[in-house]
Amino acid sequence: MPDHSSPSGASTQERWVPRHVAIIMDGNNRWAKRENVPGPAGHRAGVEAVRGVLRACKQHGVEVLTLFAFSSENWGRPTPEVRALLALLSRYLRNEVRELHNDGIRLRFIGERHRFSTRLQRLMERSETLTAQNTEATVVIAVDYGGQWDIARAAATLAERVKAGTLAPEHINPERLEAELSTADLPAPDLCIRTGGDARISNFMLWQFAYSELYFTPTLWPDFGELEFARALADYQQRERRFGLRPDAGMIAGGGDA
Repeated sequence: MPDHSSPSGASTQERWVPRHVAIIMDGNNRWAKRENVPGPAGHRAGVEAVRGVLRACKQHGVEVLTLFAFSSENWGRPTPEVRALLALLSRYLRNEVRELHNDGIRLRFIGERHRFSTRLQRLMERSETLTAQNTEATVVIAVDYGGQWDIARAAATLAERVKAGTLAPEHINPERLEAELSTADLPAPDLCIRTGGDARISNFMLWQFAYSELYFTPTLWPDFGELEFARALADYQQRERRFGLRPDAGMIAGGGDA
């Protein structure tokens, strides 16, 4: 994998490839309504879009892809829709993980799991175990996930250490908190894509998006294919990532330099 940690010494091509892309997949229900088909059909069409984006990530050399599949707030949706979403996730894990494994892709899940069925939890665990040693790329699926939950859980972990006397409060800093997030072993997202037309991040990876580039498109998720993904990357390549600094000769346009 290319080293994006330093602007100096990186080729132009490497600079322009985000290491980590996160996607808020929005618009399945509106797509189904537009196509005059039942709501679950929109979610099934969304799975096809995932396949296309995976191909695009492989083509462009993206190392990590995080998909916001089911938020903490999604439990508030109508029960039939929640059941359909979870059934689709189970089907995906049963049918797709072997192919991901054969392609050398590591699968990770972030978020709470205790509210899911025992069967679904086992599918997640088996998928992670099967693909744990793969190194071609990483796909992270955020399920029952919320950015506020992630930060609160990390803070609670540090609080327990303070209570136990193994950590002094004055030693708590952003680096220590970040090390307790569910994505601690991953690079921060360089690019967040949201489909469906809304321009917000909806409680997704709040800490991790501190310096991520945001790309909003009106394209509904089932219509978001490899061409749309390439357009998002092209837009990203025009950005100058400053990370709070002034632009100078050392800064680069685009780039997985996070």
